[in-house]
Amino acid sequence: MLPVLFRDTAHESFYYRMLDERQCMDSYHRSLFYTLGISKDTRAHIRDIFDFSNGGIRPESLSASWQTGSSIRTCRLAFNLWNGWSQDGEERYSTPHELFDCGFAPYFFEAIRLRYPDYCRNHVPSFKPKAERSR
Repeated sequence: MLPVLFRDTAHESFYYRMLDERQCMDSYHRSLFYTLGISKDTRAHIRDIFDFSNGGIRPESLSASWQTGSSIRTCRLAFNLWNGWSQDGEERYSTPHELFDCGFAPYFFEAIRLRYPDYCRNHVPSFKPKAERSR
């Protein structure tokens, strides 16, 4: 498997900590925790977004007061990668046109690669993490 592209060390730390807590390394958990780790807001509210006792997503978290435009996009993608979820009547907000219209787009592609490893074997990330970019 190719190395995983992380936004920063907080993202990487969160990802491995959540996988360790769930004791699960399948593509569903990998893509979910990777995606929810991109944003500091979703990291801070992980227990509002994911039910660790029952092992499921909490779509009602999309209407929480702490949500921002980017964190909502992040949750929508994470939920869809988890089990194909899209909000009834609001499916248009789960399209690539809506989701990828933010600075997290390179990491969203990585989340898709994690969820569908068999179909993305030859995909090599060409985006450098924020810390490695130069002007």
